[in-house]
Amino acid sequence: MSKGYISIGSNIDKEKYIPASIKALGKLFGELIVSSVYSSESVGFAGDSFYNLVVGFNSELSVKDVARQLRNIELDNGRTRDSQKFSARTLDLDLLLYDDLVINDGRLQIPRDEIESYAFVLEPLAEVAPTLKHPISGLNYAELWEKFDKTDLKQHKISPSWA
Repeated sequence: MSKGYISIGSNIDKEKYIPASIKALGKLFGELIVSSVYSSESVGFAGDSFYNLVVGFNSELSVKDVARQLRNIELDNGRTRDSQKFSARTLDLDLLLYDDLVINDGRLQIPRDEIESYAFVLEPLAEVAPTLKHPISGLNYAELWEKFDKTDLKQHKISPSWA
């Protein structure tokens, strides 16, 4: 059984797509560990704010099968195959970690660079897996969050109606 973490984000009809993704992930993996939800400004483009969170799960699927399933959930929830990295989206599911694997194979990158680059990924990950160590740096996620530059932090924890 492998342990994984997924970043979930949406800025289009987020009150619909975030709960739908959590339901779909629950059907796929069973019990989930779900972080708080954070509202953050869009990064890399001008657009509506995002809701972001991280979920932890256990699975016997291969890492590539998990990535494929996440892509299918995105497509089932209005994501288009040609969507660009910095753009508005109904749903963005990124596999952040899978056990202590280190993979850089085309679209599949684990651990995701976004973990250390973006507060909207690191803060909820540090919330649900504070003592877990990053497979490359060896620092745990609480330490990484503590060291993160929060000078221009533009996110805050929220309590959406569906949570």
